[in-house]
Amino acid sequence: MDSEDRRSRHCPYLDTINRSVLDFDFEKLCSISLSHINAYACLVCGKYFQGRGLKSHAYIHSVQFSHHVFLNLHTLKFYCLPDNYEIIDSSLEDITYVLKPTFTKQQIANLDKQAKLSRAYDGTTYLPGIVGLNNIKANDYANAVLQALSNVPPLRNYFLEEDNYKNIKRPPGDIMFLLVQRFGELMRKLWNPRNFKAHVSPHEMLQAVVLCSKKTFQITKQGDGVDFLSWFLNALHSALGGTKKKKKTIVTDVFQGSMRIFTKKLPHPDLPAEEKEQLLHNDEYQETMVESTFMYLTLDLPTAPLYKDEKEQLIIPQVPLFNILAKFNGITEKEYKTYKENFLKRFQLTKLPPYLIFCIKRFTKNNFFVEKNPTIVNFPITNVDLREYLSEEVQAVHRNTTYDLIANIVHDGKPSEGSYRIHVLHHGTGKWYELQDLQVTDILPQMITLSEAYIQIWKRRDNDETNQQGA
Repeated sequence: MDSEDRRSRHCPYLDTINRSVLDFDFEKLCSISLSHINAYACLVCGKYFQGRGLKSHAYIHSVQFSHHVFLNLHTLKFYCLPDNYEIIDSSLEDITYVLKPTFTKQQIANLDKQAKLSRAYDGTTYLPGIVGLNNIKANDYANAVLQALSNVPPLRNYFLEEDNYKNIKRPPGDIMFLLVQRFGELMRKLWNPRNFKAHVSPHEMLQAVVLCSKKTFQITKQGDGVDFLSWFLNALHSALGGTKKKKKTIVTDVFQGSMRIFTKKLPHPDLPAEEKEQLLHNDEYQETMVESTFMYLTLDLPTAPLYKDEKEQLIIPQVPLFNILAKFNGITEKEYKTYKENFLKRFQLTKLPPYLIFCIKRFTKNNFFVEKNPTIVNFPITNVDLREYLSEEVQAVHRNTTYDLIANIVHDGKPSEGSYRIHVLHHGTGKWYELQDLQVTDILPQMITLSEAYIQIWKRRDNDETNQQGA
């Protein structure tokens, strides 16, 4: 070891390392054999090669191009090829940290208290957590959701620390746990204060999404943000060992609330009045009630009017948030039609989660196409009190029922095409930022309410927190 150690201290090629070409966001496979086994990164040109033995691709590359410094992407050890000795040098620690960022409990506790800008290797500055995500082809719908979730502190904190989930037992052959691992890696990259570049590619995370969703969600085809959010939260919950009823996980701790659903069957509208009257006395037509949990609340928009103003411009209608929240006040009845039957339902909330997700129903599917409702929802950014939507007996138990917005996902453009962007609150500075793929800009809070909001995440104020936002 002694002689190897001495040789390793004085590797003459360390100055050939080119940090500006290093990118560890992509799948760790050899660029020639496409094998995942024993992959090394050439630290001179950034490409990945397999092995380091005499006939390996990494060895041949080192001889052919005189590139000598390699990093094993799995063990995080550095080697000099073709001489094949390990390099031990503390000046390389910044490289291993970019490949595998780690966070101490203290660092995690301070994330939302600081407003310090980080400087990337190329000189650009960025706020950790407010980092652009690459749009590989048509995955901005997934990017926006992943960005929103990375700004939910308890969820983020759980995934920043691998020890929280690495010992969860999964059945043999289970691929779903890949989602958990990749989401954790993505969180650590997004919040890395020592990144080489001021953006992150979600390539490995999205490959896991395509695989685990059996190609329901693709990188190459625009998907729906709400469908993706719903699938992703449920998939994470079950991959972490959660179940429908008993076993909770960080996902349900953060987002799950509960409600009562009252359902009443309606007689067929074409029946004569007396017959309808008669039927209403039958058991089948009496109101039933079930308790149900939810991960998000769907808010329905009023039908958009089709009239135009005198300049022939379509008038974009507006609706206050509290109007569309009335669906959950326990009184408002909504009619649901199935192929055969009609029902009246009303909803009443019985438990509010620490973080509440609203999905605003903008899209309706008709037989031939999807229509988008452009109605603007007028919402305050802070101080939304939901006490009146709780049933009376649980109001006493809920001390805090006031919420502040922390993330707002917007869908612009046509239903099937269109693009996504997101507004997020940076907790450390109290400022709002708009992220669209790699673009990051700051935005005034009052501009947020003018957009076609699609998905929102609200944070409950606990223990008399005061509002920290710049609104």
